[in-house]
This record gives sequence, C-alpha cells and structure tokens, in this order.
Amino acid sequence: MSIQKYTVNQYMIESLLTWVKDKEIVIPEIQRPFVWESAKVRDLIDSLYQGYPIGYIISWKNPNIRLKNGQISEGKKILIDGQQRITALTTAILGEKIVDKNYKQIQIKIAFNPIEEKFETLTPAISKNKKWIKDISIITKESMFKIIREYFKLNSDIENEEQIERAIEKLFSITKKQIGMIELSPELDIEEVTEIFIRINSKGVELSQADFAMSKIAANEKYNGTLTRKIIDYFSHLAVNPSFEINDEEFKNSKFFQTIIWLKKENLNLYIPTYKDILRVAFTYKFNRGRLSDLVSLLSGRNFETRNYEEEIEKESFKILNIGIEAFINEYNFKTFLMIILSAGFIDKKLIRSQNALNFAYILYLKLKEQKYPHHLIDKFVKKWFVLSLLTGRYSGSPESIFDEDIKKISKKDFNNFLKDIEEAKLSNAFWDFELIQKLETSVASNPVFNVFLASQCYFNDKAFLSKDMLVKYLIEQRGDIHHIFPKKLLQNMNYSRGMYNQVANYVYIETNPNIKIGKTPIEVYINEVLTQCETKNIKYGTIDNKDKLIENLKQNAIPEEIFDMEMENYEEFLKLRRKLMSEKIRNYYESL
Repeated sequence: MSIQKYTVNQYMIESLLTWVKDKEIVIPEIQRPFVWESAKVRDLIDSLYQGYPIGYIISWKNPNIRLKNGQISEGKKILIDGQQRITALTTAILGEKIVDKNYKQIQIKIAFNPIEEKFETLTPAISKNKKWIKDISIITKESMFKIIREYFKLNSDIENEEQIERAIEKLFSITKKQIGMIELSPELDIEEVTEIFIRINSKGVELSQADFAMSKIAANEKYNGTLTRKIIDYFSHLAVNPSFEINDEEFKNSKFFQTIIWLKKENLNLYIPTYKDILRVAFTYKFNRGRLSDLVSLLSGRNFETRNYEEEIEKESFKILNIGIEAFINEYNFKTFLMIILSAGFIDKKLIRSQNALNFAYILYLKLKEQKYPHHLIDKFVKKWFVLSLLTGRYSGSPESIFDEDIKKISKKDFNNFLKDIEEAKLSNAFWDFELIQKLETSVASNPVFNVFLASQCYFNDKAFLSKDMLVKYLIEQRGDIHHIFPKKLLQNMNYSRGMYNQVANYVYIETNPNIKIGKTPIEVYINEVLTQCETKNIKYGTIDNKDKLIENLKQNAIPEEIFDMEMENYEEFLKLRRKLMSEKIRNYYESL
C-alpha cells in the first residue's frame, strides 16, 4: 500500500511567522543567504496587500520521536522551498535581522504610504516624510488604533480620514492573508522528496542535498544539531567576511567559538569554503561515502537495508559528522593544507577553478593524516593528487560518484599503490604527448591546464618574459600583464579569429613597461632586437642583456628557440611548438612534486 506523499494546507501568514519565531519551522540561515533585492521584498508585501497569491511553500516534516516518558515529540517542519519568501516576511513584518549574500546582518525596512496605498523600501527621504509609515513591522508591535491616531497627529491636514483608516486596516490584514503549504510526508526518502520538488518547482531547479542535510542538522535538538549548524554557519561567515561579528552568547561560551575564531585574523584567498564544502569534506572524510543523499538518510536514522528509522543510527551519524567537522575547522589542519597547495605553486585563487578538486584534496589530507602517513608523504600525495585532478578534470561536473568511488578505495588501499594505478590509467605517455597538448589548444585563459602551467612557473620561481629579476608569481599576485607573444593587433590584421589570436599558447606574463614598448611590433622585429641588446647592452625590451640568460628565460616560459627565425606568418607553427614545450614543462613539474 503506497503512502500519501503530501498534504496541501492553507495557513495565515501570522501562523507561519509564529512557527518561525517558535522554531517549529526550521530555516537555517546558512541554507542560503538572503539574495533578494529590497525591491522584491516590497513587491511581495504589495502582493499580499492587494490579495494576490504568492505561491506555495514546501516543507518536509521530521519523523515524530517517542520520548522515554512515552510522550511523542512532534517532528519539526523543515523548509524545503520558499526560504526567500519566508525570510522576506520575517524581516519586513517581524522586523528581524537576516543574513544577506555578503553574510552581513541587516533588516530590510518597508515603508507604507496610506494616502497613495504604496509600498517602498525605506530611504532617508521617505524617513523624513510624514506621509509615510516608516516601517511596516510596527503592525506586529503596536495596536492599529494607536498607529492611526499617531498618523493623524503627524498629518493634521488629512481630509479623507476614512480612506486612511481603511488603508491602515488593510495593512494590518496582511498577517491574516493565507499562504499555501505543501507538507511532504516524513515517510518519504530523500530521492522522492527531491523528485517532488523538481516536479512542483516551475523552474525545475534541482534541490541541493546539502540544503536537506543542513535542515536535518538544524532541526535536531536531541543530538545538539543546532550547535552543529552554528559551527558550519559561523565558519562559512568568517571565511567570507573575517570582520563578521558573532553576537550569539551561547555559541561564544561553547568550546567551538575558540576553534573558529582564528579566522578573524585570516584573509583566505585560495580556499573559501561554503557550507556545502564543509559538509561534503567532513562527510566524505569520516563516512567514506561521497553522496550527500546518504548523509541525509543517516541523519534521519535510516537503515539502508530495512529503510526503517533507527535512533542508534541517527545518534552515531551525528557523532561521526561532528568529528569530521571539527577536523575540517581545525586551524592546524586548515592552514597546513593551504600551505601544501601554496607550495605546489597555486599562489592565487584564480589558478584554481575547481572547488571540487580542492575539496577532495582536503579530504585526502585529512584521511592520510588519520591513517598516520608521514607528513612528507602527505605533502607529496596531496600535491600530486590535486594536480592530477585538475589536469584530468577528475571532479568536473557532478563529482559525487567519483568522490564515492575514490574515497572507498583510498580508505581500503595503500595510497601510494592507488596513486600509481591512477597514474598508469590517466597519465600515460599518450596523455602527456597528445591529450595534454590538445587540452592546451584553447583560448580560455581560465582553462585548468593553463592554470597548472602557470602554477608550475610559480613552483619553479620562473622569471617573467624578458625579465632578469621579476618572478611570474609576483605578477600573478599583483594582477600583472599577460602579453601576446605574437602581437594581437597584427594577428587581427591577418584576419585571425578571436579564438585563434587569444590562444593560451600565445600568452605569457610580462612586466608592464616591455609590454607597452612591444605594442604592435612584429615578432621578427622585437625578438631580434632583444638578441641585439644582449650584444650591445643597449636595453630596449625588458631587462635581459645576456644571451644565455635570454635562452634560459625562453626555456622557463616554454618558448621554442625557433622563435628567433620566425615571422608573423609562422604563428600557427609557433603555437604547435609551444604547446609541446608547455606539456613537457607540466610533466616535469608533476613528476617533481
């Protein structure tokens, strides 16, 4: 017999907001920061005022739990869809502060003009205008008659008092307006809930398993889920905004406040983890599983075989997850991991376009440390795995199945042997000699393979093109110039397409002065003038005045020596030669890690 998957009910806005205040509906702030513009909040309030529908919200009820005294603890409603609308109502009508997309606490104040029956976001000009009620949240704090009386006192010239009274009465009626709630059965598993969400949502947006997990965590008071949620929440806040102030006295008095407060002194660049990243890393590391849907099931106390609820599974899952989270936020772990990535040449976030690769590298660090590998081997293995992941696109797209497959093997097998197996399968001679060269045939400057090439230059302390002293890594840090070796303007004049003249094999980091001086000078002119300056010591381009140093500089930048005999017409030949040298440099880099 199939279960009833959901019920549809209508509730008054005031009931909904009461549930939010009493935490009967769980809306973890971290689930998604509030991203609406204030104008959208204004429009939502106006729709309620006009009596227009504002859509359904969807909740999923936690299972009821029988307590030791025999009583039933009603499961809380976890908000699945509608957070932005409920958060908008919470800040506009209740006057509570919310967390915006920059992790700052704000209140969005909506003003109301009862003469024009118009809503606007509160501005300094409106604040000075007596015709406006400055903040509609006053309707939940003061009586309607008091507000009407004070409005007339400020606006003694009002002629149509009845119309004003009707408008303010209509404003108060907003909290009596109804909103539809689709309540999903607690018996549904995560896959069914996701499928229902997708079918109901007109945009077909896939529901994040991490959002489910955060809701499950926040709703569980029995195993201190609120504190677990706060740890993840505040760590994510501080990672983005170190100046974020934690005004939660309960949390500040817990041991976890001291474990994350170090972030206030840091300015993270390479790795700014979101709540999803923290959950994914902590879960995969400690549970040896890669699918977050499994975490939701475990936190629900589901037995994978019987699909029944078991309290012991729920209890143990919260315990293990907390161990993983504590390992993630540990200052020593986090900073040591970042130093490993930095020392591999990834000195700037823009060189890392795969957060998934970074996440799994941290998982690997934590797992190898747990398995008591020597630090020098952890350093070596994490670097190699991270670079391998970027070169092969191992975690591009949907990573969960690969995460799941990799962590299971890593937890059971000697990592050195596992790495060798993957290298044989993915980094064969054919990869280095053909596939990698093909990957370099691109005009996308953020291409992960090109970024690995730049990381290799940072790792080897290579000098910028035509520079005797300036390191590539300094130019990357200072957002220096990327130069077209074969000048872009001349290639455009030769009718090369954008995708051709912007090939990454035509890119090189260079100091600003020589970049400007070269300008539209043909390759055959400026490169031979550089050769001449090595003989005459009369510097024109860059700072190199010695031929041996020039040859070394070309080698560091993977530029073929054949360039001395090339003209603009040899551009495509140049690209082929340079891609080969870039591939060789990346291989040398990888093997030296």
